Amino acid sequence: MTEIVLGVGASHSTLMNTHWEQTVHKAEAERFRDALGTARDELAAAAPDTAVIIGSNHFRGFWLDLIPSFTIGVGECVASGESGTPKGPQPVDVPLARHVANSLVESGRFDAAFSARLQIDHGQSHAIQYLLAGLDVEIVPVVVNVFAHPLPTLARCADLGSAVREAVLGFAGDRRVAVIASGGLSHRLPWPDWRAPQGDDEEFMVRAWLDGRDNWQDYDARRREIIRAASAAVNPEFDDEFLSLLEKGEAHRLTDWSTERLEEVAGNGAQEIRTWLAMAAALDHVPARRLAYEVIPEWLTGMGVAVLDPATRSDA
Repeated sequence: MTEIVLGVGASHSTLMNTHWEQTVHKAEAERFRDALGTARDELAAAAPDTAVIIGSNHFRGFWLDLIPSFTIGVGECVASGESGTPKGPQPVDVPLARHVANSLVESGRFDAAFSARLQIDHGQSHAIQYLLAGLDVEIVPVVVNVFAHPLPTLARCADLGSAVREAVLGFAGDRRVAVIASGGLSHRLPWPDWRAPQGDDEEFMVRAWLDGRDNWQDYDARRREIIRAASAAVNPEFDDEFLSLLEKGEAHRLTDWSTERLEEVAGNGAQEIRTWLAMAAALDHVPARRLAYEVIPEWLTGMGVAVLDPATRSDA
């Protein structure tokens, strides 16, 4: 029997690795890091065999020559290793991954892309680094396009989570499965709409997204400079509202928001909450428990951690 034993949503920031000592809001940063540790301990206690990691792409694994809305890694998976995140091959639960990909198509609900040689970046590997460290867990990577317009709707991402839940629970093997969402919350990145770049920096970014498949590292230094020069644009009110909905098991109420409204209210980086919506749906919207929320301007982001435990619904 295969079951889903835990869900975790966690913000990511490579600045945790590269600029920890320069972080001014150190108390907030330490509380967030401690919350990641607590979530990791709860994952260890849940003893999953496999973690479905729903994360975003930052143009180190996909480029503008081909951008699927949803991609499932069903074979080899290699982490790019930028900014001190894990690098190299990652262990994939191939039988479960292929079952999920096949089930989505055969059910008629999703014609998701798949990759037998997937490259991931910190949209996935940050979670591997901080939430799965030391755990003997294979992964099923699911990459959601959250930065290259047009984006899948918020409702479609929640539907994906429901379809993944159905597929996982229908797997004939014996698995304990965790579902992890990586990304968000509110933040604004100095990234252009690739269709209408403005100025030299935006033109450079789009060129990197077009040409970076074979040499993304050549663009990375200037990319980092552009990001480090950006001003923070965090919306704590939005983040608290979203986390409160998650705590009530009502995150689905956000699915009628448009991409444009979400960016206006919470920034283009908040498009990553699509991963949280998919994770919450995969947990059948069991009420979450908030472990942390911190505003860390040096990391440009509202940083949150939450855990969804199906056992709480059973206990109730």
